[in-house]
Amino acid sequence: MLLDYETLRVLWWVLLGVLLICFAIIDGVDLGVAILLPLVAGTDTERRALINSMGPVWEGSQVWLVLGGGAAFVVWPALFATAFAGFYVVMFLVLVALILRPFGFRLRNKIEDPRLRSLWDWSLFVGGFVPALIFGVAVGNVLQGVPFHFDELHRPAHEGGFLGLLNPFALTTGLLAVVMLTMHGGVYLALKAEGVLAQRASRIAAGAAIVLVVLFAVAGLWAGFGIDGYRIIEGATPDGPSNPLAKQVEVVPVEWLHNYITRPWALLGSALGLIAPIFAIGLLFLGMEGAAFVASSAAVVGVVAAPGLAMFPFILPSSTQPDHSLTVWDSSSSQSTLLIMLVATSVLMPIVIACTTWAFRVRRGKVNEAEVEKGESSQ
Repeated sequence: MLLDYETLRVLWWVLLGVLLICFAIIDGVDLGVAILLPLVAGTDTERRALINSMGPVWEGSQVWLVLGGGAAFVVWPALFATAFAGFYVVMFLVLVALILRPFGFRLRNKIEDPRLRSLWDWSLFVGGFVPALIFGVAVGNVLQGVPFHFDELHRPAHEGGFLGLLNPFALTTGLLAVVMLTMHGGVYLALKAEGVLAQRASRIAAGAAIVLVVLFAVAGLWAGFGIDGYRIIEGATPDGPSNPLAKQVEVVPVEWLHNYITRPWALLGSALGLIAPIFAIGLLFLGMEGAAFVASSAAVVGVVAAPGLAMFPFILPSSTQPDHSLTVWDSSSSQSTLLIMLVATSVLMPIVIACTTWAFRVRRGKVNEAEVEKGESSQ
């Protein structure tokens, strides 16, 4: 084949990261704006303007979540099966929260009762806050290791329950995710809205950026010095068979930090997560909302990439049976499957990027509250 097994595995690890980052940046706008709905919009007109800033494009943003899930299902079947089996309740809550969003978008302006409108507004808030929190909690648990193991037939079995996922470190990373998307949504609103709505969004985005830097530093130090990492001792060769049971793993203090020391280029993710939010604040106060959105997006890239870079080649460590942890080298599909999926993705992904770019370009410009009040807007 043109590409060897090791190269294909690394490429797909990178591509999965890219898909997750694209989801965090693009759909993160919708989630962040929804979180801000009760914070920045005081009147019904302001709430309608806020919803119009994302209403016409939010459905397309979900494509990145579907792509990420589809890629994990085909390319990393062991990861997909293990994660969805262990996080079943969590995934169910995310889906319920996301399902609430269409009701908020489609129904609120079809009724006159202000109480029902308020109900749908709160459904939008829940649809933004809950997924952001749960995704962050999931990352925190992955960094610590998830309590699972495989039986002799390679079927995953999990220990513990939903409440066990809500540990202090995971709640910290969950809050970090909420704050990150609040900043991102606020910067987007500063770019799309006008007047008082844009000013409120800018102030909240600036405050969220400061909190983001603090939480990201705290979570990074906590993960580096307070959480044991994982190290492969034997087995799981880069071009070996996909058998997660054919290796030995040891749990080592400060291992996630050690990975950064041995791979200095990985520090780029942490640097973006710490520096880009500060740039976003400065650019907002200079009135350069477009550049601030680029800086906010860079911050999202850094925060999302940092855990993956620290853990490589692990993608789902096991806290109860470390030898059963899933890595890039032993949990992928076959070499031919990875190559076929790479070809398909190289064709489809540019189309998705082009459609997403076109949708945002068509909807460029400010959301005008006067047009919203006259009923000339789309939502």
